[in-house]
Formats: sequence, C-alpha cells, structure tokens
Amino acid sequence: MAKAGRPVQGATVIDVAARAGVSAMTVSRVINGRSGVSPATREAVERAIAELSYVPNVAARSLVTSAELRIGVVYSNPSAAFMSELLTGVFEEASTRGARLVLLKGEGGRAPSADALARFAASGLSGVLLAPPLGEAPAVLQALRGLNVPIAAIAAHHVPGATCVRIDDRRAAYEMTRHLLDQGHRRLGFVLGNPNQAASLERRAGLEDALRETRDATVQIAQGDFSYVSGLAAGEQLLDGPTPPTAIFASNDDMAAAIVSVAHRRQLDVPRQLTVVGFDDTTAAVTLWPPLTTIHQPVRRLAAEALALVADEARAVSGRIPAPRDRVLDYALVARSSTAAPPA
Repeated sequence: MAKAGRPVQGATVIDVAARAGVSAMTVSRVINGRSGVSPATREAVERAIAELSYVPNVAARSLVTSAELRIGVVYSNPSAAFMSELLTGVFEEASTRGARLVLLKGEGGRAPSADALARFAASGLSGVLLAPPLGEAPAVLQALRGLNVPIAAIAAHHVPGATCVRIDDRRAAYEMTRHLLDQGHRRLGFVLGNPNQAASLERRAGLEDALRETRDATVQIAQGDFSYVSGLAAGEQLLDGPTPPTAIFASNDDMAAAIVSVAHRRQLDVPRQLTVVGFDDTTAAVTLWPPLTTIHQPVRRLAAEALALVADEARAVSGRIPAPRDRVLDYALVARSSTAAPPA
C-alpha cells in the first residue's frame, strides 16, 4: 500500500518502489505499460508516482528499452545433465526477451582464468548470471564487482551483491531422508556434493535434521563433488564397509547413477538389496535402470527466473541497481523404482 508523504526532489524508481511497497522491477513494468501487474498494484504505483512528482527520464528509458540486452552467463559444472537443463532455461527466456547471451565457460567446476574474467567483465554487459558452483566462487565475484549491473546466482545461497534463485535444499533433503526412514531404513549412506557450494551443506543439514528424529538410525558419509566419477568412488567406499548401508542418498543424480552402477557391478539388486536416491531430477534420473527416486529441482525454471530478474532490473531506469533478493522456488519429491524397504 502506498504511503502518504512529501514529494522527493529528483525522485527515482527506487523511491517510487519504496513509497508503493513494491519492487523497482514492478515500477518499471507499470511505467513501460507491461503486463503482469495487478490493478491494485498498478494503482498504488501510479499514486506513488503522483505523490513524489516523479518524472521518468524518457530519453534514458527509451535508450535502455530499445538497446539490446547483453546478458553474460558464467558456467563450469561437471554435470552435463544439470547444465543442459540450466542452459535450456536461459536460452528460452532470453529468446522471449530479445536478449543476447554472452557465455564464458570454466573447466571442471573451476572458475575461468583471471584474464578471461577481466575481458568478460569489460565486454559491455547488461547483467550477469552465475551457474553453480561459480555463483559462490570468490574469484568470479571479485572480477564482477564494480560492474554496477544486476547479478543473479542460480542455485546459490546468500551471495553478497547478487540475487539468489534457488530451492530450499535443506527442507528437500530432510523430506528425502524422512522418506527413507519411513520405509524402514536405519543404516543410511550419504554422498556429499561440492564442499564449496552452500547447497551441499544445506542438504547435509537436512539429512541430519531428519536423523535427529530417529534415535536408532546411523549414517556413513562419503565425499563427492557432484560428478559421476566422484559418485563411483563414494559408492565403493560406502559398500566396502563391514555393515554397508541399506539406502544411499546422493546429493545429485549423477552421483546416484554412479552408485547404481557400482551396485550392479557387485551384483546387488536395486532396490531389493540396496535403495539409491538422488537430487535434481535431471535426465540422469530416468536414463538408467531402475529410474531414480529423487528431488525435483526445477533447474530450467530457476535459470529462466534468474534471467528474467536480471533482464527486468537491467531495463529499470533508476540510476541504482535494486537490492539483491532471495527467490525460493518449489521442489517436489519424485518417487520411482529405486527405493524399497530394507532387506529382511
């Protein structure tokens, strides 16, 4: 609801947004006559514009809205399935907005070189998307600092100076662990993801939240990095022990698929002798036998939402970049054929 007050000398879109109680992106939509704004919100924005005597800079707005958006995408992820979903979401959203994508790739989960990042930052970008794990990479954030353009980190948590678009990883991991416990499993294995990503820590925290509710449950931890190769090593480690787990929860589908492969090589039936579950619901979850029970993380939607936020903020003529936000989308537990009660 708009708040009454005096006109603000040289009021900006940010001032209008604060007066109307909405985001700068919403104000920009109203000013530019775009859809997606309710009549009540549109009225509140228009009232705030009148109260502040705000006059849009028509020339500047024309320049911004007519100029081609150049959105940079920095990525380096060991999961081809995850990146396929992410880039599809980015490409689809960019095509609807007439945005040009400028891609910069690192190798093996590592950040691009300092020189490559410097050239990228100097290439005249309207905004930047950071794919995991680079949304939390200090070298990348340092190189982009000072660009004064909106930045969105996909599937990241609490990145200074960037909007984060993610799911509730902790709650999702809690629900998956609870699902295994409810099936009767008490000896669990858990494969950690990249230790440099907050999502990995959040998923472990969710596992531990559920375990605290069940006194007789135990867990064996193996370190992975979200790659298939790391899942192979983790699977061997967990199944080599004297009392191997009856269910293994991997922090992504690529590692879960690797564990299924290890189980097959050992002639273990999945799920009658070993339950395996994953996280993400990428193509890896349904291109093996049995198909994986997993957490559906809407990777394509996360990427599209991140690009939409960056594009709208880049087109907002306010003189200041809107404050970063934390956008949390829904997830779902998808039950398939890789889970069963533990063997008697």
